[in-house]
Amino acid sequence: MTRPLRVQYEGAVYHMTCRGNERKTIFKDDQDKNVFLELLSDGVKTYNIILYCYILMDNHFRLLLETPLGNLGVFMRWFNITYTSHYNRRHKRAGHLYQGRYKSILMEKEGYLHVLSRYIHLNPVRTRQKEKVSLAEKKKYLRNYPWSSLLAYIDDTKKKRFY
Repeated sequence: MTRPLRVQYEGAVYHMTCRGNERKTIFKDDQDKNVFLELLSDGVKTYNIILYCYILMDNHFRLLLETPLGNLGVFMRWFNITYTSHYNRRHKRAGHLYQGRYKSILMEKEGYLHVLSRYIHLNPVRTRQKEKVSLAEKKKYLRNYPWSSLLAYIDDTKKKRFY
């Protein structure tokens, strides 16, 4: 059976996600996350992608992005191969890092961008470990979570280089 075609067109907005194979970690430490963000920055510039927000969790990542050139497949192919190569080389392993292909959900830009951004940024406190934590503690945790674009939204001095 062939894989279904992905919908790609100029100006499309996507909610992207990739999960680790067998839900295992795709970031073993901060160095992996920093390399991931450097590659993301390079890819955004090279492929003319508009990145609205991101979140890095231990076993997956989420991106909210727009493709002015309709080149999602080319960008994601380069990005996932490049990060997987880094990860495998650094951790002396071989094989797939991700569970299947990346997931891309086509979004309506008007009306859903802020809702989806909120969903992505709240990901770190929507875990079992944070289930019974107070709202104040969740807010504090989010304000100190370094692997999200949320900090750039709430503090201009913390904007990442690809915004």
